[in-house]
Amino acid sequence: MKKLLFTAYSLDVGGIETALVNLLQRLDYKKYEVTLILEKKEGIFLDQIPKEVQVMEYKISNHSFILFRKIYNRLKLLKWKMKLRNKFAFSCSFATYSIPGAHLALVGSQNNTLWMHGNYYILYNQDEKKMREFLDIVFVSKFKRLVFVSEENLRDVCRHYEGIKSKSTLCNNFIDGEDILKKSKEKVSFKRKKCPLFINVGRHEEHQKRLSRIIEASKCLVEEGYDFQILFIGDGADHVWYKEMVKSYQLEDVILFLGRQKNPFPYYKLSDAVLLSSAYEGYPVVFLEALILGKPILSTKVSDWNSLDNVYGRFCLPTTEGVYQNMKKFLDKGFSIKSEFDYEEYNLEIEKKLEKMIENK
Repeated sequence: MKKLLFTAYSLDVGGIETALVNLLQRLDYKKYEVTLILEKKEGIFLDQIPKEVQVMEYKISNHSFILFRKIYNRLKLLKWKMKLRNKFAFSCSFATYSIPGAHLALVGSQNNTLWMHGNYYILYNQDEKKMREFLDIVFVSKFKRLVFVSEENLRDVCRHYEGIKSKSTLCNNFIDGEDILKKSKEKVSFKRKKCPLFINVGRHEEHQKRLSRIIEASKCLVEEGYDFQILFIGDGADHVWYKEMVKSYQLEDVILFLGRQKNPFPYYKLSDAVLLSSAYEGYPVVFLEALILGKPILSTKVSDWNSLDNVYGRFCLPTTEGVYQNMKKFLDKGFSIKSEFDYEEYNLEIEKKLEKMIENK
């Protein structure tokens, strides 16, 4: 059996975590012996990891005494590197931002991969120097292979970091369509009103997700007499701020906060369209979830949007005005999906690419 190593930060709610779970659930455990190393062995997805996977925790010290912390963490890293060095046929740092994960994946196998989930050029406000500094911290130049989840991400990052294009490849994330369809049938207590219902699922963090755009757009639409509701599913650093904004605009009956939901799919099923207001994304998992559940996507123009525009939804400029106009057009005219999404064919293409990576081809 081939030994595989994956590293990540945790298994809390998020697109990267969902993608990792889906990947691990697709592997053939008759062929592979898999180890997953997490900086924090915690999160709502932890119990969804296949039982065959050995899950280990690599927890760094956050001791207040800086010298002790540095010595402890350095010695721990050296010990783990010695233990893992070249013990695997394939190793992968799956959460791009995990520095310990990058260290361990690099030594775990000479056939190593860094999974690039975001458009780091856009993330760092098109500041090439800051982008390069971040990518240097996670040793982007030392990995044998870089995997990007969207064409836009690959193009932008490679254009502004010379020398990595030749080892970069495109591979989307798996999606468990069968499980999503099954879970969408579970009953929930929420009763929708007789008006259009939107849904947003994701981390509540303004720098990337920009949920303030949805809140501001909703305020304008309500003032114009439109009747609708929005479900916000998720949590994060700006969760309280968003709730306060909704309260100050007297939108508590319009925008409903449901918190983290291990199974958001019944809420997708109840909704009429999926809202996304992000400044940037890798390739949003919520896009795939919406495609499987047959829900129109109303989103800002994030990664690879042009392949979906006017077929699976409408895409707008990443501004409050863009989000407002997109919502208003849907409320006025609706949207009919033009093509059925085949998730099995989609996954099969990813499976072929992943097998080639593991086989070092």
